[in-house]
Amino acid sequence: MGSHAQGDGVEAILTEVAPAKAGRSYLWGPLSAFGIGVAALICAIDQAAKVWLLVVMHLGSHGPIVLSRFVELALTWNTGISYGLFPQNGPVGPWALLAFKIAAVAFLWVWLARAPSGLAALSLGLIIGGAVGNAIDRLHWPGVMDFVFLHVDRPGFHFHWYVFNLADVAIVAGVIGLLCDSLRPGGAAKAP
Repeated sequence: MGSHAQGDGVEAILTEVAPAKAGRSYLWGPLSAFGIGVAALICAIDQAAKVWLLVVMHLGSHGPIVLSRFVELALTWNTGISYGLFPQNGPVGPWALLAFKIAAVAFLWVWLARAPSGLAALSLGLIIGGAVGNAIDRLHWPGVMDFVFLHVDRPGFHFHWYVFNLADVAIVAGVIGLLCDSLRPGGAAKAP
């Protein structure tokens, strides 16, 4: 009788687990809290840096701030997508870009709910946080605020990288993390 009761308990657990696995949520998974926490932290750091540069450092009115021979803080407003492609200055374009960004974040959120590893959840959190940080810019400023300018100016050689922000750094780091996660044995970070 004891083993039969024990068998019933295991059967009950398996019955409860199987439907839960089959009906996994598209909005929340075991690593969602971690990924959303990372996203919130990245978004907060990005927005705080932007406000600090505008309000405390007056980056817009003082011009570029030279940090080294290769790095400057220089204010630019990106009205397009990455690297200033497809600038949108009319009334519809910025809202279309914002709608696209919201759709992308929704897709990434679903992917996060099914993240197979901590690295995938961290990476998706970085991307979501960066995307939300840049989307917030579009809501209250003339575009996405970019401010880090990397350059090399030598006699006979000039290299100027696109101006970017901390949200962009988080997005790139997240993409690299997803690539690394997809390359590890048995841990591909596949989208839903």
